[in-house]
Amino acid sequence: MKEILKINQQLKRLEITDFEISNEIVFTYFRGLPTSVREEKFLKAIYIGVLALMEDRISAFLSKTQNELGTELESLKMIFEMKKELFYKTTVKGILAEDEIAEFLNDYFSEKRLNDKALLTGNTAGEIKKNKTGDIVCEVNGTSELKIVIECKFDKSIKLGDISSKDVFTKKFDTAWSQLIEAQANRNAKVGIIVFDRSLVDGSIIKAFDNVGFIPDIGFIVIIDSQKGDYSNLAIAYMLARDIAVNAKVPDVDFDFLSILLNRIIKDINEILSIKTLVVSNIETNKQILKQLDKSMLLMEFNQEYLKKYLNEGKISKNDLLSFYSAEEVKEKFKPLEKDISNL
Repeated sequence: MKEILKINQQLKRLEITDFEISNEIVFTYFRGLPTSVREEKFLKAIYIGVLALMEDRISAFLSKTQNELGTELESLKMIFEMKKELFYKTTVKGILAEDEIAEFLNDYFSEKRLNDKALLTGNTAGEIKKNKTGDIVCEVNGTSELKIVIECKFDKSIKLGDISSKDVFTKKFDTAWSQLIEAQANRNAKVGIIVFDRSLVDGSIIKAFDNVGFIPDIGFIVIIDSQKGDYSNLAIAYMLARDIAVNAKVPDVDFDFLSILLNRIIKDINEILSIKTLVVSNIETNKQILKQLDKSMLLMEFNQEYLKKYLNEGKISKNDLLSFYSAEEVKEKFKPLEKDISNL
């Protein structure tokens, strides 16, 4: 049998000659790649495969010989497990997750004979200046005119962020809601999906959506299990999102947005009513009352502006929805008012 793999000891490299592989999975994957990146992906596949083989071999060896080598081996095993845990918690895991999800989707599209394409956005900014939110863009029926955006968040710090409980005066931080709205605005997408891993997701999200969830006019929340290689929930959410993207008609009245707007207004009215409990308090509490009044007045004016804009135009863009959700301009207007009240 002809030797196709040689070890060059002097140059410390592998040399492969006349190499061919007949495997449907490998063929399907590389067929779907642009010619310019096939070699890079081939080398990456070899590297990842070697790492996987090394991990299996080292792990099996440590388990088999643990009792024979005693405490020194136990220390070595702890280091090995710690390195795996550190790797799992780093941004490298997130990058690999994006690759795995895009690969799963493209395989799924091929299996279902869909002409859709899942494209990694990498470090490319979108419609919003210097903004890279939206990790994967799926072109429905192979056209960039109709897109579904997917944001991957393997991060326990990301909360649900329901607008009815959002305090716009606190420090800005990412939530599932904000990332969904931002991703759609940034990638000019019809529908948004945010993906969490079951082992790296905040409890508030699991409590609300154990597998797949839908927030009207915001998007889909999906829980996958990458350790088990289970992406079935993503397939379910994608097909639902695809149906919406392809078939949804623009209604005369957007009740979903009105619902969001009314939730914010109701929340602000309740905050005004809470002032009654502060009236009989000391001078510091009275300052808090003044701040609360100013906050509520600013928010009411802000909400009225968006309600007027919506009623006049009959629709709301994703960029406008993102601005409404974040309400950054309200926070900026409140800063000088807060300073004046504190100086009383």
